[in-house]
Amino acid sequence: MKNLKLSWELSSNLHLQSETEVIRCTALDIEQNRIFFASSANFIYTAHLSSSQIDEPCGKPSASPLIEAVDLDAGDSITSLEYLMEKESLIIGTLSGVLLLYNVDDNMMEVVGRVEGGVKCLSPSPDGDLLCIVTGVGQMLVMTHDWDLLYETALEDPVEDADVRDQYLQSECQRGSSATWRGDGKFFATVSLTHNSLLKKLKVWERDTGNLHSVSEPKSFMGEIVEWMPSGAKIATVCDHKEEGGCPSIVFFERNGLERSSFSVNEGIDATIENLKWNCNSDLLAAIVRRETYDSIKIWLFSNNHWYLKQEIRYLRQEGVRFMWDPVKPLQLICWTLKGMITVHNFIWITAVTDNSVALVVDGSKILVTPLSLSVIPPPMYLFELEFPCSVREMAFWSMNSKNSLAVSLSDGSLSVVELPSLDTWEDLEGKVFGVELCISEDLTSFLHLTWLDSHVLLGVVPIGFSHHGHLPDSSYSKNELSSNYLQELELACSEDHIPGLVTCSGWHAKISNKHSLERTVIGVASNPVKRRSAFVQLNGGNIFEYSSKLDTKAGSLQEHHDLRFLSSCPWMSVASVGDYGLSKPFMIFGLDNNSRLHVNQNVLCNNCSSFSLYSNSTNQAITHLILGTKQDFLYVVDIRDIMLGQTEAKYGNFIPVISRRMSEEEKKFIQIWEKGSKILGVVHGDESVVILQTTRGNLESIYPRKLVLESIVNALVQGRFKDALLMVRRHRIDFNVIVDHGGWQAFLQLATEFVRQVDNLSYITEFVCSLKNENVMETLYKSHISYTNEANGKESIGSMVLGGNSKVNSVLLAVRKALEEQIVESPARELCILTTLARTDPPSLEEALERVKVIREMELSDCNDPKRKCFPSAEESLKHLLWLSESEAVYEAALGLYDLNLAAIVALNSQQDPKEFLPFLQELEVLPSLIMRYRIDLKLRRFEKALKHIVAAGDAYFEDCINLMKKNPELFSMGLQLLTDPTKRRQVLEGWGDHLSDIKCFEDAATTYMCCSSLEKALKAYRSCNSWSGVLTVAGLIKLGKEEILQLAHELCEELQTLGKPGEAAKIALDYCGDVKNGINLLINAREWEEALRIALMHRREDSISDVKTGAVECAATLIAEYEEGLEKVGKYLARYLAVRQRRLLLAAKLQSNERSVNELDDDTVSEASSSFSRMSAYSTGTRKSSAASMSSSGTSKRGVRRQKKKGKIRAGSPDEEMALVDHLKGMSLASGAARELRSLLACLVMIGKEDIARKLHRVGENFQLSQIAAVKIAEDAMSCNIVDEHAFVLEVYIKKLGTELLQSEEFSWRSKVFGAP
Repeated sequence: MKNLKLSWELSSNLHLQSETEVIRCTALDIEQNRIFFASSANFIYTAHLSSSQIDEPCGKPSASPLIEAVDLDAGDSITSLEYLMEKESLIIGTLSGVLLLYNVDDNMMEVVGRVEGGVKCLSPSPDGDLLCIVTGVGQMLVMTHDWDLLYETALEDPVEDADVRDQYLQSECQRGSSATWRGDGKFFATVSLTHNSLLKKLKVWERDTGNLHSVSEPKSFMGEIVEWMPSGAKIATVCDHKEEGGCPSIVFFERNGLERSSFSVNEGIDATIENLKWNCNSDLLAAIVRRETYDSIKIWLFSNNHWYLKQEIRYLRQEGVRFMWDPVKPLQLICWTLKGMITVHNFIWITAVTDNSVALVVDGSKILVTPLSLSVIPPPMYLFELEFPCSVREMAFWSMNSKNSLAVSLSDGSLSVVELPSLDTWEDLEGKVFGVELCISEDLTSFLHLTWLDSHVLLGVVPIGFSHHGHLPDSSYSKNELSSNYLQELELACSEDHIPGLVTCSGWHAKISNKHSLERTVIGVASNPVKRRSAFVQLNGGNIFEYSSKLDTKAGSLQEHHDLRFLSSCPWMSVASVGDYGLSKPFMIFGLDNNSRLHVNQNVLCNNCSSFSLYSNSTNQAITHLILGTKQDFLYVVDIRDIMLGQTEAKYGNFIPVISRRMSEEEKKFIQIWEKGSKILGVVHGDESVVILQTTRGNLESIYPRKLVLESIVNALVQGRFKDALLMVRRHRIDFNVIVDHGGWQAFLQLATEFVRQVDNLSYITEFVCSLKNENVMETLYKSHISYTNEANGKESIGSMVLGGNSKVNSVLLAVRKALEEQIVESPARELCILTTLARTDPPSLEEALERVKVIREMELSDCNDPKRKCFPSAEESLKHLLWLSESEAVYEAALGLYDLNLAAIVALNSQQDPKEFLPFLQELEVLPSLIMRYRIDLKLRRFEKALKHIVAAGDAYFEDCINLMKKNPELFSMGLQLLTDPTKRRQVLEGWGDHLSDIKCFEDAATTYMCCSSLEKALKAYRSCNSWSGVLTVAGLIKLGKEEILQLAHELCEELQTLGKPGEAAKIALDYCGDVKNGINLLINAREWEEALRIALMHRREDSISDVKTGAVECAATLIAEYEEGLEKVGKYLARYLAVRQRRLLLAAKLQSNERSVNELDDDTVSEASSSFSRMSAYSTGTRKSSAASMSSSGTSKRGVRRQKKKGKIRAGSPDEEMALVDHLKGMSLASGAARELRSLLACLVMIGKEDIARKLHRVGENFQLSQIAAVKIAEDAMSCNIVDEHAFVLEVYIKKLGTELLQSEEFSWRSKVFGAP
């Protein structure tokens, strides 16, 4: 589905030496881009085809050709001309048989030989090594480029009594080739007469030997026209069917001489074909078809087993047009007339699919119409066709607000317009043929780049060299007329009223309303979608002008947009309305040049684009996505927003994907096209989300990019079209959770009723319900396909799938279930859908579902003729549906949980359980009392709370079972106390609970529980087990133990507490219960409770004890002073080491960073390994570490005032962990709260015993140590966040001075005394 569009054409005149002189032969020099013409006056004209793409498109012939006369004998003339690339010379054959070699550059002529009968045809082989010469006497000679004869043979047997010379050279110039080579040069073919017959045969010859390879059956070939396809697949010939009353046909043969296929040229019986040529790509076949009044060059394309006539160029009959394809440019056609007018036609392939997804395929005078939005009909089929008076040359399609119009410029220069009905009525036009009449107009000619400006205004480009009156190319214009072409604006009007649903093919009038001359060639024209009666015109070189209609401005305007200029000429151009994104212009111009560069305004978006299309899912028809195909057969779907924000390179990597095996499908930003060379034809906008591709074989393929599908679904959901969204989800197999997750499941709860009402299909709703899961698929599965931002609720992660105790699945199912009950009429299908919502909850609400089944079963057993019964399915059907959705064992247990043994038996039978397994159990339950039956069922289902309720309700006879149940399930004790009211039973429960707590080592709770049930002995034992001496002695008093027993118990507790390292508590027992003052004071000294020890000693006036307190306090102060001084020294040492290690680590990191470029050149795995290796090799890099546990803390059993925890590891110099280990050690040396409390008590005691000087020294040393430790930690933290270690800034004294005042007022220094801090 593609059409051949004439992009531009340029003409030039050779200015022949005389009016009677005509062009006979031509040859082309590919290397120097020269074309040679031989005239009837034996002149050689040399014209250069321009290669400049700046001023004019490539292919414009030079205006002043070189002329060289060929000196021949009188009566002799040139009959054949070819260019030999190896010799860089022309080989010339004459009527008398002379072979001349003419070196154009040196202007030298050389006679290389003479052949008998004259030269009819020269045909060099594709590789240039051989030259085939067909003579006027029917001989064929094959020579080397050194003029050595390889072989000579007769084309056919001579006919008696016939003048062979007259037979072969009676015409001035043979129009067709007499010999044609296969592309690889191994074979060549000719068409020649058969013996004693007017029929001819196609003969295929072998290159090396000249032997006849194959011969076709005799046919009525027209002339000697034969053309071998360059690819070698077919040999094209022309057959005449005048005797049968038919028009000529083109027949194709294989190398073995067998006929392969044919097609008719569909002209009158008087038509003749005078030339036949394939282009270099072998996809286009062109021929000159001669009619009575005009000659036409017809160009056909073979696709889908059908020959489409894609273009027709008409010339006046007397001009005698000839043509040739450019040998290296497959879409460039060079034509010339007998009088020397040279025209270069440049074609491009364009998609036949319009912007609104209507395929308009040109086939001669017919346009085959297929609305792809209704159905993708594979070519060559179509929905209906439009028939025009002659071949279609250019067309423009207009679609706006259900109005569709088609304007067609025909090959004879006339114009036709047809108005089509709304697209939704086109199905009624299937198979119909509509004949379209010509517009009534004056002074019109053929147009290029025909474009609609409005529903009744057209804009076209009038090509160079067209007569305004004859509608055909004319060579009678002056040189000045060649330098420009012009825009022409037409106003259309229809004298017939358009009837809705019908095609308006006649009654149209056209009037020229404006002309605007241009100095440069027009490359493309595209209408402006955001401004009425406006279009963008692209001139050669990429300049963009905006044309405004004369209807809007007095004379029409053409204004250049410098900010929209392409970097080069772009034959494929589209203008996209992009909506309001805050841009200065609400549109973007896309252009694709011949070098596969896709331009967007002034920028190049992609350097390897093969085709593109624009897609919209917006209600205002603004383009939302660019569909881009690359030369590597990858398809990209690009957001217009990304193009405007300049994010394409970051997201799409210049559209050159790096394919890795580790790349998942979700990570890919592209779609790999499965067939090489496929091109994008177009898209179907809106909900369809179709991208239509055409393969090189001609087949159509429809793909649905996941990105476009998701965008369409979300767009439908935003608009509240739930049914459309659900249908798209089902059609494209998208996760149903998109419907819920796109705007947050909490928001969907409010829309569930509308969702059910719109869908109104219980099968679809059931499918939706079964697909729900506690996951936000917009953030997981489809994260890479569509940008998801839920502004109302924020981004939902898997963790946010539960809110207020209700999960996403359960909340949505509940909302859908309520909506079903409200919106859907009662029916069996509705009930099954409701059962589905219950079964799919997490966990499944099987009991509620079975309750509904139980109601249905009771209705069945009642044998009543309730009409409501018909609105429900049978109980068996409901159960089977429930079993299909859930595990059969879970449904069976749920049925048991309802205590309905009959229902449980039905479930077991329908779930295919073995009766030997469930029947005995059910029969055993059936004979039990109701409460005991429920108790047994609850035990089986491990519903212990319900079991406890039932066994308690069963009475006192089952109290032992009740106690055993609670003992096996201790979590039931609390509930048991609530259910039991009898005090005796409650005490048993409490005692059992206490025994359980004792077994699990919860002695304090056990003691409290024992006290509740007055079990004092067990409470005493529990208090003693948890080392609660106060509780033990209290219970001992409640038990009323004797004085001696309590004293003994106190001594035992005192010893136990000393063993456990609690000398302070032991001292209280010794003083309060044992009366041992001396031992109590010694215990207080061990506990470092200096003030209390001194108070007790003074209270009892024990001089020995007072002396012990004084001695202990002085010794402890001396020990702490020594430790603080040692700690102060270690702080300085650790800090200095840390700063040195940090400095060396930063130097090593800088060195590694300098080698970063070489590391980045490695692949991912190597970089990962190298990074790990460097990290471990570094002596000062960060590694896995465990923090040091050194700290200065107090301990009741320690003899040191400042205590540290044990080290978990040593600091190893040069290890990867050294840096952080030093920091951990510094932090671990901080003064613990217990040590600070002991220090404050010691300072007060020293003052009381008159040791003020020692107290002052201890205060000063402790303060210095703590300040130094805190300052060192601060220095380490600051150095860690810096990339440079400043030796002058990171100094301990500086930080102490800076932080000292603030720190001394902090809670950490609450142990200080102001009197000692005074200077």
